[in-house]
Amino acid sequence: MVRAAILGTGSVAPSRAVTNRDLEDRMDTSDAWITQRTGIRERRIGLPTEKWSDFMLPACRIALETAGVGPEEIGLIVAGTMTADMRMPSGGCVLQEGLGAVNAAAFDVSSACSGFVYGLTIADRFIRAEPDLKVLVAGGDMLSPWIDWGDRSTAVLFGDGGGAAVLAASDDPDRGILSSRIRSDGTLGRLLTIAGDGSQLAFGDKPEMGNRKIRMIGAELFKVAVRSMETVCGEVLAEAGLTDEDVDIVVPHQANLRMIQALADRFGVSMDRVFVNVDRYGNTSAGTIPLALDEAVRAGRVRRGDVVLMPVFGGGLTWGATLVRW
Repeated sequence: MVRAAILGTGSVAPSRAVTNRDLEDRMDTSDAWITQRTGIRERRIGLPTEKWSDFMLPACRIALETAGVGPEEIGLIVAGTMTADMRMPSGGCVLQEGLGAVNAAAFDVSSACSGFVYGLTIADRFIRAEPDLKVLVAGGDMLSPWIDWGDRSTAVLFGDGGGAAVLAASDDPDRGILSSRIRSDGTLGRLLTIAGDGSQLAFGDKPEMGNRKIRMIGAELFKVAVRSMETVCGEVLAEAGLTDEDVDIVVPHQANLRMIQALADRFGVSMDRVFVNVDRYGNTSAGTIPLALDEAVRAGRVRRGDVVLMPVFGGGLTWGATLVRW
């Protein structure tokens, strides 16, 4: 059986760190309040002169270098994002140009926080069909322009950043993606929205839809997210013939620490087997898992032969999980 293996990873976030103390000066909140409810202590926020590709291109270059793959060897680029530099051309095509990946087809996957896992799933399917294909999967968002800095329920959560991974067919039958599942439920899309940023504003006077900021119904979203990720984790393990005891490390979506802890508790995995960096980056949407995965690899938390579980949940609603033997 052909399996897609991750050959290399890379990640980059903007250099400017905004701490909880900084937010105390902008809104009615406190470091203690934010830390207790989210586990976040700081997040990276791009400067007004920065754009999505300013950190995503370096992340992709690092992934290619780590994988030992030249950009001309890449046959497909899948960019998981909803905040590319512009509406058109796509973020994937911007990455293709910037990298010099002249032989790659490129497109975006707009699945909010789930974009990177959606991208991994697409890459896995393509590589199974075309074993000679090398795929670059990028995941990242620059959410800061869409943050309402007067809404402390959302403003404290989000940041900018992302990462990438290079995938190819593995010569080792024991290495690669063991299972990957993606799911969605549009009937609950209202729980997490940026409502006023689409074609519904193209015609007519619709001022009620003019809000281009992130809106979230947090309590309800939390419950759906934990339950959905728990279910899909069970599905990918069952498909691979494994159990939670076989998982060496979980690299979950870094939405907030309470959600990560709730998922670990329901899934029966101790926190010492869970990689967490939400305290330093906040929720970077499609960037959370590639950022965390790259850091875990470089910190020696992920080693050859380890079983890595990556569950995610995002707007749409969308969710999924990828199970990899490293």
